[in-house]
Amino acid sequence: MRIGDYELHSVMAGRFKLDGGAMFGVVPKVLWSRLHPADEANRVDMVSRSLLLAGNGRVVLVNTGIGTNWSDKQRSIYALDSRVDLPGSLSALGFRPEEVTHVIQTHLHFDHAGGCTAFPAGIPAFPNAVYFAQKGHFQWACSPSVRDRASFVPETWEPLVRAGCLELIDGPRELLPGVFLEIVHGHTPYQQLPRISDGSTTLLYASDLVPFASQVQVPWVMGYDLRPVDTVREKAELLSRAAKERWLVFLEHDPVFECCRVEVGEKGFTAAEPGPL
Repeated sequence: MRIGDYELHSVMAGRFKLDGGAMFGVVPKVLWSRLHPADEANRVDMVSRSLLLAGNGRVVLVNTGIGTNWSDKQRSIYALDSRVDLPGSLSALGFRPEEVTHVIQTHLHFDHAGGCTAFPAGIPAFPNAVYFAQKGHFQWACSPSVRDRASFVPETWEPLVRAGCLELIDGPRELLPGVFLEIVHGHTPYQQLPRISDGSTTLLYASDLVPFASQVQVPWVMGYDLRPVDTVREKAELLSRAAKERWLVFLEHDPVFECCRVEVGEKGFTAAEPGPL
């Protein structure tokens, strides 16, 4: 699809599994498992789905996925599918890593930032790109809490610092023409959600605010969220705008649906028109 100057492409960056209870928090398994069947280890299917914006001399990548630098033990824990990776998916779309000019990291958790760095060389995976992260989030990632320390793998983003290609920004703004950043804090401090808009068509890259289409339901928040009450409030605010203005909501982790719209009914928000970008 096209929004303003940009042609938008959905890019598969990985397939993996995480614990269903962690993904749905206090939501009873009898409810979430109807839509997300769990395996024998209680894990649900997930993907890392990046977004590529190409146009006006820019090739912008939103998130770099789970990456490939994992031990055999970690691959088993997360049921990583080695047949799917970001470089291969970009190549299938006709793009080379050297052509990427900007990388927007919503946050630095391993399943979103694992592809920032090319291993085993330990160098930026997109050598001509400027990488963007929120200053407040980067500071948190450098000194996380005991509760979320395992979500950060510094070797995936420390090479960006050494190479001088990581730019830290502070707060919401129009980062590039037609690319706006919404800041939320419930899942992790200073998560930035790109909103691409030309005034008539708008797409929100929902990242970990709304991982699955099922999680447009406001109470369906993750056990991983540091401040779940804030997530509930932030979802209600942004999804109210999405419903009113007919935004597309891009789903980073949903294994079936790339995006959806949001409708308001008697029981709250529901995912409408789920499907491809």
